[in-house]
Amino acid sequence: MTEPLEPSRPFIPVSAPTLTGREREYVLDCLDSTWISSKGKHIAAFEESFAAFCGTKHAVATNNGTTALHLALVALGIEPGDEVIVPSLTYIASANAVRYCGATPVLVDCDERTLNADPAEVRAKLTPRTRAIMAVHLYGHPVDMDPLLELGRAHGIPVLEDAAEAHGAEYKGRRAGSLGRCAAFSFFGNKIVTTGEGGMVTTDDDALADRLRLFRGQGVSPVRTYWHDVVGYNYRMTNVAAAIGRAQMERVEVALARRAELAGWYHDALASLPLVRPIEESWAHHAYWMYTVLLPTGSGEKQREVVRDELAKARIETRPVFYPMHLLPPYAEDPSGYPRATSAAARGINLPTHEHVSRADVEYIRDRLHEALTTAGVR
Repeated sequence: MTEPLEPSRPFIPVSAPTLTGREREYVLDCLDSTWISSKGKHIAAFEESFAAFCGTKHAVATNNGTTALHLALVALGIEPGDEVIVPSLTYIASANAVRYCGATPVLVDCDERTLNADPAEVRAKLTPRTRAIMAVHLYGHPVDMDPLLELGRAHGIPVLEDAAEAHGAEYKGRRAGSLGRCAAFSFFGNKIVTTGEGGMVTTDDDALADRLRLFRGQGVSPVRTYWHDVVGYNYRMTNVAAAIGRAQMERVEVALARRAELAGWYHDALASLPLVRPIEESWAHHAYWMYTVLLPTGSGEKQREVVRDELAKARIETRPVFYPMHLLPPYAEDPSGYPRATSAAARGINLPTHEHVSRADVEYIRDRLHEALTTAGVR
């Protein structure tokens, strides 16, 4: 007999920021000093701390993750007529940023284990017009970078990391953000490090960093006031947003440790359920931006939505895995070319993943998941 749900049980959101550090102090400093726009000491401090965290020479702050990705592509010289390899299973910003440059996103299917781009698919989609490879570290698990970097070297094209979801993820002991020619991050409110809205581009390339800063600030010359060398963009981060980010970086290792602990609780609690749980390859350190499970092979979107509806009744918020690009109208292609991404997207659920989820919450989620799977006919 199913135990009655607790009518007063607190809602468990799928994500929630932790703002328990010096965020208020630093934001009030911006207000008291009146430095609230795109100049101020917190911007440089945030950039320096984030570069050190990733292990790169440079970090260039932007006003959101999508502009960070677009800025990186512009600085890399992506132009109309070019092609950029992009995984189909990603958030739409990855493909949109390519289109902003007038270039074409060439989609690839995913690896079944990590849900990241399959290097063999990337190799098969290279053409003489390929000008970059975008490696998206989906949900916090890093891409298998060595094969992509080898392809980039062999063909003379850069590998750009879309690390929006991978703060603190590692590939063979190196942090996401330090693996490709450059990397783009997001600091949206649901990310491990947040500024509300914000982004960052990291790189070790001095010349590329100069181009990033040039295009970020309307193309204004660094040596001549109101002289614009190129058509640039207003992609600057505010000092207020950077103040929040600076405070977030002071406790980022605690945030990452809590997510690792939460993932361990989920691993143990869900072991008996008919779900495909996330894996962590031997060469990887998973950041667990989202703890993502898949219904078993043979299940589909209708069953997934029944499960999510049942969890919502129990005051547990979830998200579906992203719809792959090839199913969305702007980038629609024949789904038969992307069987793994199509299947994973139809079966995937993101469970609540943030620092406020307790072990008791995880046990409650497990019990409600068991009931929801039974209701959906998933065995």
